[in-house]
Amino acid sequence: MAKKGRKRNGGDEAADDLKPTPGAKLTGKEYAKELRRLQSQMYVQRYVPHFPAAGEVVIFDRSYYNRAGVEWVLGFCTEDQHRRFLELCPAFEKNMVENGIKLIKYWLEVNDKEQEQRFQARIDDPLRQWKLSPTDLESRRRWYDYSRARDQMLDATDTPWAPWHIIGSDSKKHARLNCISHLLTLLPYEPVERPKVKMPKRSKKGAYDDMATMKGRRWIPEKYKI
Repeated sequence: MAKKGRKRNGGDEAADDLKPTPGAKLTGKEYAKELRRLQSQMYVQRYVPHFPAAGEVVIFDRSYYNRAGVEWVLGFCTEDQHRRFLELCPAFEKNMVENGIKLIKYWLEVNDKEQEQRFQARIDDPLRQWKLSPTDLESRRRWYDYSRARDQMLDATDTPWAPWHIIGSDSKKHARLNCISHLLTLLPYEPVERPKVKMPKRSKKGAYDDMATMKGRRWIPEKYKI
């Protein structure tokens, strides 16, 4: 399953896309060597090892569709690389589907006002400023460039065998629920029987005032209360 959308909350997608394998311990020279190796590969090649086998589910939050969005808008790929990606992607995905992979693609769409509010909330809150990178702020300035890139991507890659499903994500809670509800209509599943759980009655044997014994203990100051 591939999930994509506008910059909603933050996250440097283009930079993450070119990082070597997570968890790899590399020196500076080894890192640079691995990075050059990734850059020399066929673009989608780095994603293929992560594709699912029978009975597996893989979710791409940042998928090969970065090339159609942030990479193209911010100049991390050439015009020819972008064009070739849009031309070849439908055939690549058709091959995936014909080989038994069920590909489900979601695009999360947020409106201009909501995105502005979310970004501003992160700017104003020092605890959340780390979620905003220079790439995120630039994406806000280039809103219409992203809109045009989105339109090009949808026109080229919304196919009968791998359609895009659009989710309105102005409300995060509703977007999650709508996505889950829709996803369940696309996959066969059987309801799981759940045993009934009853709250047991508390035994009164040995009852005493157990809070009285907590007085005088080392309670921390309650600066924040519900």
